[in-house]
Amino acid sequence: MQKPHLDIADLAKRLEQASGRGYPPVEQWHPAHEGVIDMRITADGTWLYQGSPIQRPAMVKLFSTVLRCDEDGHHYLVTPAEKQRITVDVAPLHIVEMFREGQGADQKLAFRTLTDDMVSLDADHPLRVTVNAETGEPTPLVPVRGRLVALIVRSVFYDLVDIAEEREVAGATVQGVMSNGMFHVIGRLDGQPHDAADERG
Repeated sequence: MQKPHLDIADLAKRLEQASGRGYPPVEQWHPAHEGVIDMRITADGTWLYQGSPIQRPAMVKLFSTVLRCDEDGHHYLVTPAEKQRITVDVAPLHIVEMFREGQGADQKLAFRTLTDDMVSLDADHPLRVTVNAETGEPTPLVPVRGRLVALIVRSVFYDLVDIAEEREVAGATVQGVMSNGMFHVIGRLDGQPHDAADERG
């Protein structure tokens, strides 16, 4: 792939013209031109361009609306005319706020990302928590749109753990939360990996 020299303001202008308002149909776009741009989303959700943080939240939000994850596992900024690969350290989106409605079996949870995506925790957007075998650090992820997933930041994950309940699932004692009629497993109390990330309530 060719690595172009792009001005970030010019790129943002082209993306804005291509995307318009809302979420454009990036999954339907198959541009002939592909390249690599020096843009990176760090583990804490910071967007970097040529090693420096992008300071304008509106620009970051714009970039996020034309973000796509392809079958190759790479992330791209996509317009009808071009596809530019970027680097993602952990997840392209980051959940920074949780909303709770109801309790018990009627409980509904929803999340807001740093770039203002809204997603409900439900059957189409189930919680997946992987645990680093060496450090024991959990990585809680929720699918948002297409193949894009969001990492739940630590403070929000703690809020989720605070309202968790214990259940016996597949012969193991787990912690999890009810949301939209489904029990979403956070993890096993014995620290072992849990294969079923969610169970219907």
